Amino acid sequence: MGEVIGKVIATEKNPSTIDEFFFWTSPKLILNPFDVVKISHINGSFSYGVIEEISHITDSANFLSSYISNDFGDVNSVENTHRIGMNYIKAQVIGNTKNIYIPLLNNEKVYMANANEISEALGLSNIKNPMICGYLEMYKSSEEDKKVMLPVNIDSRFLIGPEGAHLNISGISGLATKTSYAMFLLKSIQDYYIKNDEDNDSVAFVLFNVKGKDLLSIDEKNDFESIEERDESYKLYDMLGLSKDPFKNVKYYYPYSEQNIWNTYMDKKTLYDQQKLNKAFMYKYIYEEDKDNLDLMFSSLDDPTQSMDSILNYIITNQGGFGKFTLWDDFLEEIQDRCQAGVKSYDKEITVASWRKFNRIIRKSIYKNAIFNDRVDYDNNEVRINKSLKNIKKNEIHVIDIAKLNEDMQSFVFGDAIRTIYNLKLGEYGSDDECNIPSKIVIFIDELNKYASTDSPKNSPILRQILDIAERGRSLGIILFSAEQFKSAIHSRVTGNCSTHVYGRTNAIEIAKSDYKFISPVYKNMMTRLKQGEYIIQNPIFRSLLNIKFPKPLYKQYK
Repeated sequence: MGEVIGKVIATEKNPSTIDEFFFWTSPKLILNPFDVVKISHINGSFSYGVIEEISHITDSANFLSSYISNDFGDVNSVENTHRIGMNYIKAQVIGNTKNIYIPLLNNEKVYMANANEISEALGLSNIKNPMICGYLEMYKSSEEDKKVMLPVNIDSRFLIGPEGAHLNISGISGLATKTSYAMFLLKSIQDYYIKNDEDNDSVAFVLFNVKGKDLLSIDEKNDFESIEERDESYKLYDMLGLSKDPFKNVKYYYPYSEQNIWNTYMDKKTLYDQQKLNKAFMYKYIYEEDKDNLDLMFSSLDDPTQSMDSILNYIITNQGGFGKFTLWDDFLEEIQDRCQAGVKSYDKEITVASWRKFNRIIRKSIYKNAIFNDRVDYDNNEVRINKSLKNIKKNEIHVIDIAKLNEDMQSFVFGDAIRTIYNLKLGEYGSDDECNIPSKIVIFIDELNKYASTDSPKNSPILRQILDIAERGRSLGIILFSAEQFKSAIHSRVTGNCSTHVYGRTNAIEIAKSDYKFISPVYKNMMTRLKQGEYIIQNPIFRSLLNIKFPKPLYKQYK
């Protein structure tokens, strides 16, 4: 039995209910929100509660009484009347050892819980298909022998399907370390599947690098700032049962570049070294194979008259001679010709003004851009993303670099990749190698607000694709891991279909939005104070929101 730290109090104004209760405790006992306590209950049972709010009260009737008792505001005086004070705590009931859920009775003893009791209370003891998602610390401000550090497992079926799927991470830039936590989960998933190698259940990953060189060396070891930092991180990975190696089976895809125009933040030497190891490739787009995806460049454009949609349909269906071209330059020249006043139109419904608007948008990305090329030299580490993703294998990680591209090009590359994955899982390519397609493909994208925000045009092809994945992806084995600064900015059909929500540090304006109305005020306030490496996680298998931590990444970090 743990240490007794207080007793239940039930008053006329604050009764115990089946959902919550209050207890008093010593003013000098340090507890924290999210700490779990154990309470005596009827029939020899025990209930568990998770702390929500901590308050201090005295017998003083009002603030003025306290002021007067200190000699009318003399901060150096000793008050004449000694005030009796105590701390009282509001807690949420999360379980009972005998499933008895009548209200807790007044004056019942409240105890500190040990690791096994905390695990049982939070529903962590008997998780099937356990996969590490971090660790929690309880009583972290107490004496050393009373602190509890506990690995937290999540049921893989509720993270990457088939029971539940899709993960969303939100938090302000820099302090929330959203990418680091997503990568920690992806490492946990890869470790899990390498350890539990099964023919009928496998996973692969497609990651988009959207900031600098963040994810462009994830198979190389982290150069920790000190040996102490490295040893401390390794100790945490040992406790969590994860390997201390960076990611395995990684392939990098960079936008094709020429010596005078470098389309990536990765330095040339490192990129060439990766190519020598046959793990880095440069991707291109050729007219004959990729013109059908041109609609993806217009995903952020509001097109109420559908003029751009008409032109795209006109081109993709090879009307007006667009099927005869093999080169992007010929295509651009034909578009330019249609922008001339007085030129005969093959389709009278498309005006010259519409062609000119189309031309301005399309030339911004294609004209003199080496990525749009005439041929792909597969023998020289050049690829088409579409072809590479069709051949994705289990436990592979494909990292696609789009960080240095303009927004239209980022949309084009991202849309091309997820469209390919979606069609691959639908079996539309009719591959003879279908039995080798991973049963699950996890897609990770940071800055999801660029593609699926509440302001995205309803006719955006990328938004439609993301909504399809959010709503149907679980049954197909396509899992979306996404991150953004503000959850409230993301389309509700995307966040509504995520089974796991992770909250990092955010600001007071964000937590006032309706997306956070189900979270208690004290937890919302905690979100504004979370430290780096600290998250609040919500998943159907957990009986309460959990305040978890995770260790530093094991892969190379670019400062």
